Amino acid sequence: MIIVTDRGADLSPQQMQGLSIHFTPLTITLDGRSYVSGVDIQPEEFYALLASTDSMPTTSLPSPGEFIDLYRELAKLDPEIVSVHISSGLSGTAETARAAAAMVPEAHITVIDTFTLSGAEGWQVEAAARAARAGWSVEQIRALLEQVRDATETVFTLPELKYLIHGGRISHLKGLLASILNIKPIIGVSKTDGKYYQRSRARSFNAALAKLVQVAAEDHAPGTALRVQVMHANNPEGAEELRRAMAAEYDCEWLPTTSIAPVLGAHTGAGLVGMVYAARAAYPAIP
Repeated sequence: MIIVTDRGADLSPQQMQGLSIHFTPLTITLDGRSYVSGVDIQPEEFYALLASTDSMPTTSLPSPGEFIDLYRELAKLDPEIVSVHISSGLSGTAETARAAAAMVPEAHITVIDTFTLSGAEGWQVEAAARAARAGWSVEQIRALLEQVRDATETVFTLPELKYLIHGGRISHLKGLLASILNIKPIIGVSKTDGKYYQRSRARSFNAALAKLVQVAAEDHAPGTALRVQVMHANNPEGAEELRRAMAAEYDCEWLPTTSIAPVLGAHTGAGLVGMVYAARAAYPAIP
């Protein structure tokens, strides 16, 4: 069995160690140049470019042809393919993967919509790759990823909203009002449609970081044993502040703090801080 994902999944080198995962490209265009996220450009380079221009980045998903070519090449190695992708509520990648899969009859391709992104998508991809390595069936893996999705929460905040507005991730009017009032939203990802929604808000970025921990307390009582991964967009100081605040309230099993992929940062700009978390007791046993 072969596992495929996209560059919207944030996975640390430690998480990927010993796992076989194939990536489809997600592309950023900035100032007339295109870059494959995580291949042609890394987070540090991307945010340096972003800081040096007034232009707004755009992103594009893989074409059906790129998916078809990848699936056909992989099918020569193993016809059983599980393709795990960024939320359909935020990207057309999963839909494109399904259309491409229908054009590759020599393979049995299962496309899974994670209904999330970034580190939470990475958790599902890691789980799928570990289960595939252990010889699990497609149906077992599908059920496992549903368990991971149901157990996991993603929350983040960011200092400015213009990139989310430009990318169509929030409405122009709501974003403009929030910017004028200097409101910093606490954003979650819905498990029903995989879209962003506001869980809370604060009047300063430091207050928003504290609010992230308060939002976690709505899901899990302080002291709960959690699996946690902190994510950031060129803001390691904010990430460390969130990590310290969570450590003071919870019994945390930490995954490596990770920079979000450039293709995700294109929709947030620099400064974002967030986390993925799940109760360890609810998190399924993964081989």
